[in-house]
Amino acid sequence: MRTSRRGRAAAVIGSGLFLGSFVFGAVDAGTAELTQPGASEATTTTTTTISVTPPSAAAVQTAAPKADSVLETSRQAIVIHAVGDVALDPEYIVDFRSLGYGHAFERIGGLFEGDDLTLVNLECAPSTLGAPLDKTFVFRCPPSALSVARANGVDVVNLANNHSQDYGMTALLDGVLQARLAGLRPVGVGADVAAATKPEVIEVGGWTIAVLGMGGVIPGTGWLATDDRPGMASGDDIEQMTAAVRAATEVADLVFVTIHWGVEGESEPRDDDRARAVAMIEAGADAIFGHHPHRLGELELVDGVPVYWTLGNFIWPRLSDLSATSGVARLQIGADGHVDACLLPAFIERSGQPSLTGARACDVTP
Repeated sequence: MRTSRRGRAAAVIGSGLFLGSFVFGAVDAGTAELTQPGASEATTTTTTTISVTPPSAAAVQTAAPKADSVLETSRQAIVIHAVGDVALDPEYIVDFRSLGYGHAFERIGGLFEGDDLTLVNLECAPSTLGAPLDKTFVFRCPPSALSVARANGVDVVNLANNHSQDYGMTALLDGVLQARLAGLRPVGVGADVAAATKPEVIEVGGWTIAVLGMGGVIPGTGWLATDDRPGMASGDDIEQMTAAVRAATEVADLVFVTIHWGVEGESEPRDDDRARAVAMIEAGADAIFGHHPHRLGELELVDGVPVYWTLGNFIWPRLSDLSATSGVARLQIGADGHVDACLLPAFIERSGQPSLTGARACDVTP
């Protein structure tokens, strides 16, 4: 449980600023936003890194203290990855029918298997139950796909999005069960609002990490969980969102939020989503990973916290160069609490198969 917040600062990638106690990594010219590749080539954009350096041992203590000092000294350096939209629907990505779901992970070189925690936004109903709703797009992913994702290093799946209930509430709740049976940690949905807003708490390298899922893209009010109705946690209701974050800080050293928000086709955050991000950070969020617009946005430091506004598509059909331009959020957290945050460039060269196109780690060269 934290007793105080970190120092306050704000910067956008590309600024190369030093402000107060925070060191923001230098940025190469032209790398503030990933370049769109040509029709037959992948981007080779340089990875940009933002560093958050604790000013002293005492600052580390207040950033993420543990009651037990023995546990504090046992903390290790850890690596976290997060990606945006993942569709494992063989009707939408037909290559999965013949090539299997492992096809999706073949060109990222075991990146997620070699880290400590990987978060994805699972944009489909992971169940064989239910019937399709009357929507333009409905996505279902078979439970067999979940075990493949887990075998390739995926740990946490956000289901608080506009497709997890495409086959109704029965499929939604069964999807939670199927994810757990596959060894995954589902977040953002549940049998009621208490379950939907409850974090997954994970012990990693001596750190206690809480992950919350939220959805601000709501096909109808009936999709939201209430005291007596299943559904998803709101990504619009600031009061509910900040309450969930504050509760998570009571049980964890680090709190991460994976949130479905924004407007399709737009890479810039809306003003109201900025307000939500600031509120969650003030409540104690340590990183925010956004998705939904199907476009890659920038990484920004907001009050000392990395915010990935939109991570774009990751496992998705290759529809255009713009929508195929992707990235992997990476946090390198030192044993002392120092954080290097960056966006690893990726590109969907073939439907359902992203490729890393640049560095596999944050550049921490002074």
